[in-house]
Amino acid sequence: MLEIFLASLVTFFVVIDPPGVIPMFATLTQDMPVSWRHRMAWKSVLVACFILLGFALGGEWLLDKLHVSLDAFRIAGGLLLFLIAIDMLFETRTQRREARNAKVIEERHAHPGEHEDISVFPLAIPLIAGPGSIASIMLLFAQHSAWPGRAAVLAGVAVNLALTFGAFWLAAKFSHMISATIAAMVTRIFGIILAALAAQFVIDGIKNVFAV
Repeated sequence: MLEIFLASLVTFFVVIDPPGVIPMFATLTQDMPVSWRHRMAWKSVLVACFILLGFALGGEWLLDKLHVSLDAFRIAGGLLLFLIAIDMLFETRTQRREARNAKVIEERHAHPGEHEDISVFPLAIPLIAGPGSIASIMLLFAQHSAWPGRAAVLAGVAVNLALTFGAFWLAAKFSHMISATIAAMVTRIFGIILAALAAQFVIDGIKNVFAV
C-alpha cells in the first residue's frame, strides 16, 4: 500500500504542481479581497476533487461505453503525460499558464469593482483537474483494481489537493519567497520523473496489448 501511495503522491504532485500554482493564484486574485481569495481557494479545490473522483469512479464505465480498452487508455494517457513532462522540461507549460492568466486578468480589469468567480475556470479546470490529472487517476485506478490499492491512490490525491489548498491560501505570502531559479529547477526535476512514469504507462499498455 505504501508503494501505491507514494506513486500516487509523486504522480499528482508532478502533474498538479502545488508550488507552481502559487504565483498563478496570486496573480489571478491580486485585486480581490482576502475573504474572496479564500473562498476561491477552497471552492476550486472542492470542484477539482469532485471532478477527479468522478473520473476515478466512472472513468472505466465511460471507456467501456466508448469501446476503448484500458490498455489503449494507458498508452494514450502515458503519451499525454509525456507531453506534459516535455512542457515542464522546456517551461512551455508555464508560459501557457501565464498567457491564460493574463487574459483572465485583462477581462477582469474591463469590469472593475466586480469579483469574478474563477474557482471553476481556470483554477479547478484546467489548473488542478486538467487532462494530466484526469488521465493519471484513471490510469492508476485501472492499474489497481482492489479497493485497498485505490484507497492508497485517493490518499495520494487528497494529500496533493490539501497541499494545493494550502498553496492557494498562502499564495500572496509565498509567491515572494520562491525565486524563479528554484521554481525552474524543481519543475525540470519533476518533469524528468513524470517522463519516466509516463514511459512506464506506455510500456505496460503495449505489453498487455501484445501479450499472448
